[in-house]
Amino acid sequence: MPNPIRNLVLVLGDQLDQASNAFDEFDPGRDQIWMAEVAGESTNVWSHKARIVLFLSAMRHFCEHLDQKGYVVNYRKLDDPGNHGTLVDELEQTIKRLEPEKLVVVRPGENRVLADLKSLAKKVDVEIEVRRDNHFFCSLDEFRQHAEGRKRLRMEYFYREMRKRTGILMEKGKPVGGKWNYDTDNRKPFSKSGPEGIEPAISFEPDRITKSVIQLVNEEFADHPGELSEFDWPVTTEDAVEALEDFVAHRLPEFGKYQDAMWTDEPILNHSLLSAAMNLKLLDPRIVIAAAVASYESGRAPLSGVEGFVRQILGWREYVRGVYWLYMPEYVDRNELGAAEPLPDFYWTGETEMNCLAQAIGQTLTYGYAHHIQRLMVTGLFSLLLGVDPKQIHQWYLAVYVDAVEWVELPNTLGMSQYADGGVMASKPYIASGNYIKRMSNYCAGCKFNPTKSLGEDACPFTTLYWDFLAKHKDRLVKNNRMVFQVKNLERKDPDDLVQIRAQAKCFRESVKSTPLNS
Repeated sequence: MPNPIRNLVLVLGDQLDQASNAFDEFDPGRDQIWMAEVAGESTNVWSHKARIVLFLSAMRHFCEHLDQKGYVVNYRKLDDPGNHGTLVDELEQTIKRLEPEKLVVVRPGENRVLADLKSLAKKVDVEIEVRRDNHFFCSLDEFRQHAEGRKRLRMEYFYREMRKRTGILMEKGKPVGGKWNYDTDNRKPFSKSGPEGIEPAISFEPDRITKSVIQLVNEEFADHPGELSEFDWPVTTEDAVEALEDFVAHRLPEFGKYQDAMWTDEPILNHSLLSAAMNLKLLDPRIVIAAAVASYESGRAPLSGVEGFVRQILGWREYVRGVYWLYMPEYVDRNELGAAEPLPDFYWTGETEMNCLAQAIGQTLTYGYAHHIQRLMVTGLFSLLLGVDPKQIHQWYLAVYVDAVEWVELPNTLGMSQYADGGVMASKPYIASGNYIKRMSNYCAGCKFNPTKSLGEDACPFTTLYWDFLAKHKDRLVKNNRMVFQVKNLERKDPDDLVQIRAQAKCFRESVKSTPLNS
């Protein structure tokens, strides 16, 4: 008779790290591992093919790694006969077969998955132990302590607290260089000649596992958005470390200065492309930050750029996770501005005459990637100004980006981008006219619309919708100190012009209304 199983350790698709707490006190003689590929996790939102391939290929590589280490892995492939299609159904069948004494899992990256696992454990009467995710610097208890008693949460104060706690970029209790934040140094556009001398990012040719997954996804999810001809993401820890070394050596030195800049047909520029590897836990953020700081200390990268990069990981990444778990599950339903417009079809096709959106969405569909300003100040800004239902734009972001896991995507989208949480994530709505896009890119040079115009056939929809947004929400925005300047500019508008602008905005909304392609 086989030995009874003590712990069945659940390894989810975004937990591919052998240093995970899930493996603490693992006994190969009494414990086993469970992993499952299920269609439901790719159809919960209409996932980009590249996102599906990344998760499945990384999972299969991790399973192979565990096999080589001698672990017993109960692995269910997507195309295995009889695959039940959901995590819960697959896990229930495994529990019935193995009869483990306990389930062990690191906290999932999505509230829905955590709730489903707890519900199943109760149904089958098996204990479940949810362990802390040690991939992060800040525990959820520590974040709750930070948030307790504060009227408003602000990332900057949290970030400073994390710098002090970790000692990162600190010297004798003070920030290196004398300043906490060098954001003002990191907002430069490219010159008219565009980006120059940027070393192409390291390439990862699909191996046998990834090639088989690409074939599988093309067959099983043929109607899903996106392409796979350009799939080029790290799917193992070894690959991810190479990607980190490549970024630090070649793109980090100029990252800070141009991190907000955009350019036609240039999807990568100086960006790191590391978020997907970190979010799947292939790459520990401590290693990433240490490499960046070492580059500054050796004189290879400037402090302003390294601080900006560190802030994205030690500040924003940790902060959004804290916000997610502090406010879920009700957070996903927040809609402070009462936005109710449908998401336009062109978010799924990239077919629009607005060149900035065609560029940002087009590269998203090709690579499953766009950098943070393209997300915040192009696709996100447009949906905010248009008045799209925040849950719809949230589901789009969760579907189309390879680095999207709900704990990080939802607060960034619903809070930072759409201001649907009323100011939890951001102190003001991040709104701008088409002139911002003109300043930070060359997109407008190839567009039929004029970013300086808000009326007429060639008026930039961003600019028309910007003034309409200010007028619609004026009573709310006038109470926000950070919006005073923009509201005053609105008040200077000719009343007759404003009436026409609002009428043109209304007509434009009607022109882009459509039924979502995946409904």
